[in-house]
Amino acid sequence: MLGPTLLRASRNERLRGVIERNPLTRKVVTRFVAGEDQDAVLAVVHRLHSRATTTLDFLGEDVSDLAGARRVRDQYVSLLYRLHEAGEAERSEVSVKLSAVGQSIPRDGHETALGHALQIAVAAAAVGCRMTLDMEDHTTVDSTLAIGDELRREFPLTGNVLQANLRRTAGDLAQLAGSGARIRLVKGAYREPESVAYQRKSEVDAAYRQGLHRLMASDCYPMVATHDPAMIRDANDAAQRHGKGLDGWEIQMLYGISAGLQAQLARSGHALRVYLPYGTDWYGYFMRRLAERPANVAFFLRALARG
Repeated sequence: MLGPTLLRASRNERLRGVIERNPLTRKVVTRFVAGEDQDAVLAVVHRLHSRATTTLDFLGEDVSDLAGARRVRDQYVSLLYRLHEAGEAERSEVSVKLSAVGQSIPRDGHETALGHALQIAVAAAAVGCRMTLDMEDHTTVDSTLAIGDELRREFPLTGNVLQANLRRTAGDLAQLAGSGARIRLVKGAYREPESVAYQRKSEVDAAYRQGLHRLMASDCYPMVATHDPAMIRDANDAAQRHGKGLDGWEIQMLYGISAGLQAQLARSGHALRVYLPYGTDWYGYFMRRLAERPANVAFFLRALARG
């Protein structure tokens, strides 16, 4: 029951204020968040690129005004050129939440997000970087997939994320199977109603395994987002069965989680990409990371107890 409680808390503005004001919380957040500004995240990028590629996510979501959406767009464009200046762009990817660039704006949110995502895609292509569109709650899936389809007309390496816990995902995978798209498969980190999402861990795990096999059998480039060694073994088996070598797919892991396993995978020759969130709007992301694994909650509580 702890996971659902934390997922509800990720949308609780009153609790958000309490946690964000606690100076001890910020010390713990640095385990999962690669800094609050571009200088901080670029330092982490430089360190990680000796053994892995990276995905950079400027934290923020549910932006409801045009000025805020433009600020997020400008942050990504600025970040891309800084990656280029540092010589790190080609081993990097930017991951964009469309609700942060206007998707949540009433009436014309889809068109606003598409326009801003297109501008980010242009900047990414100019510096040799890739872009993936993050997936958020189930109400955004149709819009997000449509924007991905639109962007791939000009920028074929634009990626989309699919969430195994959603009942619709098998159908979405089938529709994308012949597209050659870059697809990141995740379990799903949002609290969803039973009508649209599997609720039990066993169901989500089974859906994730089925998604892995469908993805490896497709023309897509699989990006397997998991920290579960059993799922990684399943991904390896599925890749071998469908003739995908180690350069035909990649494993993605979150910054600050399973560092030992990340190092082991890098040594074994797997393509590894580390997801690096940064920025000051870390609350929603942080609470979802706590909800995913009880060990994260234990770490959080121990750190607070130490003061």
